[in-house]
Amino acid sequence: MDITFSPALHRQRHQFVIDFIKKNKPKKVVDLGCSECSLLKQLKFHCEIELLAGVDIDGAKVKKKMHGLAPMSTDYLQPRNDQLLVEMYQGSVTQRDARLRGFDLATSIELIEHLTLADVERFSEVVFGYMSPAAVIVSTPNYEFNPLFPRLTGFRHSDHKFEWTRAEFKSWALKVCVDHGYEVEFTGVGRAPPGQQERVGFCSQIGVFHRLGGREVCNVFCDDADNALSYTLLYSKNYPSLHDNNILRRVLATEVLYWAEQLRRRWVEEETGQGDDADTPAEGEGKECHRVSEQHLEMEEKQTAAAMKNLVEHQDVEDGELFWTEGQQESGRLRRCVSVPLSMLWSRCPKVGALSGSLGNLRRLLMDHPDVKLSQDGSAVLLNDQEQGITEEEEDRDNLEDSGFAEARRCSHSCEPEEDWDADALASGDK
Repeated sequence: MDITFSPALHRQRHQFVIDFIKKNKPKKVVDLGCSECSLLKQLKFHCEIELLAGVDIDGAKVKKKMHGLAPMSTDYLQPRNDQLLVEMYQGSVTQRDARLRGFDLATSIELIEHLTLADVERFSEVVFGYMSPAAVIVSTPNYEFNPLFPRLTGFRHSDHKFEWTRAEFKSWALKVCVDHGYEVEFTGVGRAPPGQQERVGFCSQIGVFHRLGGREVCNVFCDDADNALSYTLLYSKNYPSLHDNNILRRVLATEVLYWAEQLRRRWVEEETGQGDDADTPAEGEGKECHRVSEQHLEMEEKQTAAAMKNLVEHQDVEDGELFWTEGQQESGRLRRCVSVPLSMLWSRCPKVGALSGSLGNLRRLLMDHPDVKLSQDGSAVLLNDQEQGITEEEEDRDNLEDSGFAEARRCSHSCEPEEDWDADALASGDK
C-alpha cells in the first residue's frame, strides 16, 4: 500500500513552524535553506515578525521566487502597525555572517541531509555556536520510516548524503546541546499507519532546540573574525508600516476625514430633518455591484453604526459641539462649513486615538496636511456643508454621473484572485 499524507508532508512541516511562531511570537526569523521561499511566503503574514530572512546556497532559485515576498496592494492600503524587513541571501550555512546573529528563531527544514557529515559539523558550529538563535527547528527524514514506501530504494532524494534513524538524530542533537548550551525536544510530522507509529516513528523527525537562558542570553564567544560578511544580499524590502511618519499621516487623515464626515451627516440630519442622500443610488442602480459586496457592506454598516452610536451618545462639554461656521467664499459661491472638534474625534474614535496617541499629537500630524482643513486655532476639522449650493466642479461631477460614468467606474472594480501560497511547495518529500 502506498503511503499518503493529508495534508501533504511539506505542508505539515510548514504548519509546524507556523504553530510554533503563533505560540512563541519571535520577532526575528531566518529560514536556512529557504530554496524557493515557499515557507517565507507564509510567514510574512504573521505581524509579530519584524525581520524575516532567508538563506540558500542556490542563488538562482532564490532570485526566481524572492519577488513573491514583495508587499501586496493591501499592505499599502492597510499598513502594518509594526515594521517588517525582508532580506534574502545567497550563501552556505557552513559559513559565518554577522548579519544573521541574534535571531529569535532559525529554521532548517529538510536541509542537513543534503550536507556531508563534515559540513553537518560545521553547520552545528555556525548555527548553534555562532548565530546562537533563541530557538532552532530542525527537520530531517527518518530512515526507519523508509521501508513503508514500497518502491523506495536507497534514500528519498538523489542529493541526500545520509538519512538518520531516530537514535542517530537524537545522538547528534544531544551533542549539539552539550557543546553549545541548548536543550532539545523531539517530535515530528507524518504519522505512520495505525499500529506502526511506535515502531517506525514520524516520517519527518523534528528537533526543537531552545537556548539555555532564553532570548536574554547573549553570545560572548566572538572574535574579530566574527564580523565577516560572507553572504550576498539578493533582496531587501521594507514593508509599509505606521512607523513611517508619512504613512502614519496618510492613514490618520483618512480615518479623521471618514469619521468627521459620518458625524457631519448625522448632525446635518438632526439640524435640518433631512437625510444627506447624495451618495444613495437610485432604485435598481448598480444591482450587480451591490450583490458582489453585500456582505462586506452590511458588516461595514454595522461597525459604522456602532462607532457612530458611541460618538453621539458620549458627547460631553469637553468634547465640544458641532456647529456652522461663518460663510466662506469658494468658487464664487458663499458656503458654510461644519466644524468637527478634534477632541471629539480623538476621544470617541478608537483608531484615531490609537494612531495619534494624544490630542496634541493628532493636531500636529494633521497640521498642513493637504487633504485636511483645520480651523484657525487648529482645534477642529472643517467640512463643507454639502447642502449649500453647487460648485462648477460638482456640476461636472453630476454630469459625469448622469452619463453613466460613475456606475461603470464602481462596477469596474474587481477583487484580485488570492495568491496560492503553496503552489511553490514541492510535492516530494523535500522542501
